[in-house]
Amino acid sequence: MSKLPFMIELAGKRVVVVGAGAVGTRRIRQLLDANAAVHVVAPDCSADVAKWADAGVITVDERAYREGDVAGAWLAVTATGVSDVDQAVTESAERERIWCINSALHSQSTATPMLPIEGPDGVQIAVHGGGDPGRAIALRNAIELALKVGDLPIRATRTTSSSGRVTLLGAGPGDPSLLTVRAAQALAMADVLVVDRLAPAASWEHAPADVLTIDVGKQPGKHAVSQTEINDILVAEANKGQHVVRLKGGDPFVLGRGGEEAQACIEAGVPVEVIPGITSAIAVPGAAGIPVTHRGVTSTFIVASAHEGPEGVLAAVSDAPHTSTLILLMGAGKLPSISAALIASGRSPETPVAIIESGLTVNQHTTITSLGEAEAGTVRVKPPAVVVIGEVVRLRAELGDLAIASPEARHA
Repeated sequence: MSKLPFMIELAGKRVVVVGAGAVGTRRIRQLLDANAAVHVVAPDCSADVAKWADAGVITVDERAYREGDVAGAWLAVTATGVSDVDQAVTESAERERIWCINSALHSQSTATPMLPIEGPDGVQIAVHGGGDPGRAIALRNAIELALKVGDLPIRATRTTSSSGRVTLLGAGPGDPSLLTVRAAQALAMADVLVVDRLAPAASWEHAPADVLTIDVGKQPGKHAVSQTEINDILVAEANKGQHVVRLKGGDPFVLGRGGEEAQACIEAGVPVEVIPGITSAIAVPGAAGIPVTHRGVTSTFIVASAHEGPEGVLAAVSDAPHTSTLILLMGAGKLPSISAALIASGRSPETPVAIIESGLTVNQHTTITSLGEAEAGTVRVKPPAVVVIGEVVRLRAELGDLAIASPEARHA
C-alpha cells in the first residue's frame, strides 16, 4: 500500500475547490462539515453553492480555472469533469506541495476522500472502498450498525481522574436481545459493571477480563449489599476515572431504586446518565399473552410492589376502579395476604390472576388462578415473578404465549 491513511484538521484552513457541479457540491458540503475555509473557482455554480456564497459561508470566483488559483491552500479539490483542467489543477498542486483530490481520476490524487463514521465517545472511523463507492457505502453502513449495537471493541483504554461517570442502565426482563442500542453501546464501553441478579446474565457474564464486575444482586431474604453500599460503590469507582455501568433488570426507575442512585451520584458530583429499559411490568405480561390494557376491558393499570405487603398494595389501588389491571412486582410470596386484602376491599374472589415466573427467559412459566385460590395459599410462586390481577388475564386463553426468548435469555 503506497498511501498512509490519516485524518487532518481543516477547521479554518483554506481549501480550494475547482468545479461546482454535482460532485464539487458534494465535496464542498463535506468540507463545510469539517469547518474548512472553502474557496470555489467555477464558471457555473449549483444552486447550493450559490446559496452558500450568498450567505457568506464560502467565497467564489465565477470563472474558469487559472494557474496559481490553488496557491496558499492546504488542500485542493478538482471536480470539473474536464480531464485537461483536472490534470492541470493536480499538477499545480503537486508543484506547490499541496494535497490534492482529483475527483475524476483517483490514481492521480495525493489525498483520498473517505466516508467518515462518528461513533460513540469520540470514536471516528473512515472507510475507503478501493475505488468502489458502492462498496464503501455498504462497509460504512455495516460498521455504523456494529458501533450502534456494541459489537465492536469501543471501550476506552486511557482514562483520567476527571473522566469518571455512571450510567444507570435498564437491561430489561432477562433476554439480552431486548437491550436497546444505547444500552449495548454503554455495555461495550464499560470499565466497571455493577450488576443485579435480575439483569440478563449473558449481558455481563462474558465481559472482558479487564472489566471489573461487581455483583450486588439482592435475593429474597438475603440482601448481601445494602443500597447505601451500592451507592458508595458507584461513586467510588467513578471517582477513579472509570465508566461505571449500573446494570439493572427491567427499567432503573420502575421499582429499581435508580432515582436513589442518581441522587447519590449528583450529590457526589459524579456525572450520571440513565438509559431506560423495558420494564417487566408490561413486557412480561405481554410475553404471556396478557395485554395490561384492552379495549372493552380496561384502560388503566397500576404497578405496585408486592414487597410492601397488603397495606402498600391497597394504598396503590385506593383511587382506582376495580376494573383496573393490577401488576405486582417483587415479593410475590406475599400473594395470599395481598389477595385476601383485595377481596376484603371489594374485588371478586373469581377475579383471574396470572403468575408469570422468569418472564422473557427460556424458563418462562405461567400459572392461571384466581384471587380466591391465591388467598388460600395453594399456588406456589418461584421468584422472579410478575403477578397480573384483572379481567385482562382471560385474554391469555385466546392469545397464548406471544414472545420467543433467545437461547441466552436467563437470569444469573
